[in-house]
Amino acid sequence: MGYLGIDLGTSGVKIVYMEEPGKIEKQVTKEYPIYHPHPGWSEQHPMDWWEATIAGIQEILKDVDTSDIAGIGLSGQMHGMVALDKNGEVLTPAILWNDQRTHEECLYLNNEVGREFLTKHTGNMALTGFTAPKILWLKKNQPEIFDQVRYFMLPKDFIGYKLTGELFTDVSDASGTLYFNVEKRTWSQEILDIIGINEAMLPKVFESYEVAAKINESASTQTGLPVGVQVIAGGGDNAAGAVGSGIIHEGTALISLGTSGVVFSPQRTYSVDENNRLHSFCDATGKWHVMGVMLSAAASLKWWIEDIHHGDYDQLLQEAEASPAGSNGLYFLPYLSGERTPHNDPFARGSFIGLSPTHTRGDMTRAVLEGVAFALNDSFAISKDLNLTFEQVSIIGGGTKSSLWMQIFADMLQTTVVTSSNSGGPAVGAAILAAVGTGAYQSLEEACTKMDENGKVFEPNVSNGEVYAKMFPVFQKVYSALKDTFGAIYQVNESL
Repeated sequence: MGYLGIDLGTSGVKIVYMEEPGKIEKQVTKEYPIYHPHPGWSEQHPMDWWEATIAGIQEILKDVDTSDIAGIGLSGQMHGMVALDKNGEVLTPAILWNDQRTHEECLYLNNEVGREFLTKHTGNMALTGFTAPKILWLKKNQPEIFDQVRYFMLPKDFIGYKLTGELFTDVSDASGTLYFNVEKRTWSQEILDIIGINEAMLPKVFESYEVAAKINESASTQTGLPVGVQVIAGGGDNAAGAVGSGIIHEGTALISLGTSGVVFSPQRTYSVDENNRLHSFCDATGKWHVMGVMLSAAASLKWWIEDIHHGDYDQLLQEAEASPAGSNGLYFLPYLSGERTPHNDPFARGSFIGLSPTHTRGDMTRAVLEGVAFALNDSFAISKDLNLTFEQVSIIGGGTKSSLWMQIFADMLQTTVVTSSNSGGPAVGAAILAAVGTGAYQSLEEACTKMDENGKVFEPNVSNGEVYAKMFPVFQKVYSALKDTFGAIYQVNESL
């Protein structure tokens, strides 16, 4: 039997067809645009997602016997706000995870409602990326639309709705809304009352590996999928990506190096960082995980190579490889769209620090790579404060295409880094969840033991690690020194 994994990413939807865990038979990616109507805003049109998903499924099914498809798993970008009216029609563009417009709403939630209250009922503090502040923003700024909303859902759950006609989500994705009780794995009535919505407006919650609905006739007509194929609830992109990489046990860690950057660590028991520096979320296995997030990871490299130089990756990365560890003393702050972990600062911005006439373009490119690694190392430093240890770190995402970048991570973390042998990422995890949910395997543990683990291995270079150990405290000080300046820049820009 075969299984589809659908991952609704920020730049496009990836769909994989899999017959054995981790072994991709076919994969397709269909892209769609992202819109920035105002500085700091980030939006997409949900129907663009659906049209891309239809096209991707149709392409996958060209060479697949549809009678062999036993299940479909879903994954996708977290935190986005999708609003539908009573007829199931989209009311407004989806506000995405990297949108920064909700600064005032976060101040209200963290300061007036209170971080302690939020942490007690959700396990997290308010961040601009989360869904609850977006709903408050809509309520305040577009009340005529808010009054028409019948359902709020997350991006991947919109695809689930279009496939089945049912409203459902999973515990890992729901964890990022800030109105979900992560410890109890249910919607938080206390927070729903504060933001002014009720549970009838939200999807039914499932564990990631549970069957949630079935393909309906409308979706069958549009996609070619057979009516009645089971759809599994799935997981947020990082929870599903962890499954796809076999990162399901405490003591392991996953870095997702896509548009954003994530450090993900499974935990057997529920715990919360009292300073809210890391997120505490449910995971796809029925347990929990802690997670640190930066907003511009591979997006920083894309900006530098494509937008600034209009050049090819091979050339600029070769130049970076000729630069020594530490980029000849050059630093790059990768905060192009603000930052989450550990700063929670929507006004932070990217910066090159320490430029001199002797620096080359290769130094600057390497500084971008190292800056992203330093920013993700912030999450590992917090993990050490919480007494979390890792024997091995796996990395997934588009950034794994650069062996130089993978070696930088191994050197900086001073641990073995492994990349996956498949390129499916969260889509593979979604397909594995579908296989487990439909009974092909008794558990995720069993499915993950069947996976092909022939990925690339990068061992740390001790001398490079010593360079990064000296530079990392300076990297941390640079943000502190510039924090007030970033805020001042924002205020001036708002007044222009």
